Amino acid sequence: MSETVSLVKRRALGRGLGALIPQGTATTPPPADRRVLIAEIRPNPNQPRRYFDDVRLTELAESIKQQGILQPLIVRKVEPGYELIIGERRLRAAQKAGLDRVPVIVKEVTDAQSMEMALVENIQREELTPIEEALAYRQLMEELHLTQEEVATRVGKSRPVITNLLRVLNLPDEIKEEIDRGGLSVGHARTLVSLGTPEQQIAIARRIMRQGLSVRETETLVSQAVSQPSTEALPPPTASGSTGEQTTAHDIHVSALEEELMRTFGTKVRLRPKKKGGRIEIEYYSNEELEGILARLRR
Repeated sequence: MSETVSLVKRRALGRGLGALIPQGTATTPPPADRRVLIAEIRPNPNQPRRYFDDVRLTELAESIKQQGILQPLIVRKVEPGYELIIGERRLRAAQKAGLDRVPVIVKEVTDAQSMEMALVENIQREELTPIEEALAYRQLMEELHLTQEEVATRVGKSRPVITNLLRVLNLPDEIKEEIDRGGLSVGHARTLVSLGTPEQQIAIARRIMRQGLSVRETETLVSQAVSQPSTEALPPPTASGSTGEQTTAHDIHVSALEEELMRTFGTKVRLRPKKKGGRIEIEYYSNEELEGILARLRR
């Protein structure tokens, strides 16, 4: 029963943009307040997106030439002109299409509300790269003085998702660029965070791309790298996630338990078996995350 309640609550939280911007029906876009000159609209300084696909922009521009702009841009009045809140892709495509004016809805909002609206709109449309999304979360925390839990509530995601994305921002720029390009997944990046130095992180990241390693194989490789001085000297992981022919049923069982615990706590967990007993290592990166782990243990 509690799981059902939780699911309903999360779906409700996922309507963050709807709470900020009253919408019409799903099939009827809200009417525009007016049409304004593109030259009067300045970009949103808090736009979380850094990359715009030229091919998709061109396709949108062609659609605008044929159908016009079906969904008005959201702006706020500034002096002089207007500042964009939502709709930068439409604005850029309209420029490509040769339009002079675009339909807009004018909102009276604060700087903080403008930033939050731009972030939530992009997240709900799933148009941000993982790095853009993480940067946007960090900006929300810094400028609105929010905790990770509060950010999670605002955007309708779980706190571990926010925490794990924020950790990725600590990786070297080379790795973050590969995440933006799609060469590495967030799962790979989350595993690389536990390595001690940027040099180790870059070495393992290059090896992941060179060998096409899965996240599970990367976890095995990283576990070895933590205890060995040379990452490149490590034997390549096999498809089963082991590192050679010494894999045993016991190793597979331990890996499966680690994976289950990581799903439970939303962070890296290692089992260190001994001849008798062993120990469990649970990583955390903030006091808030520690409190969340303790809450799960108490339950």
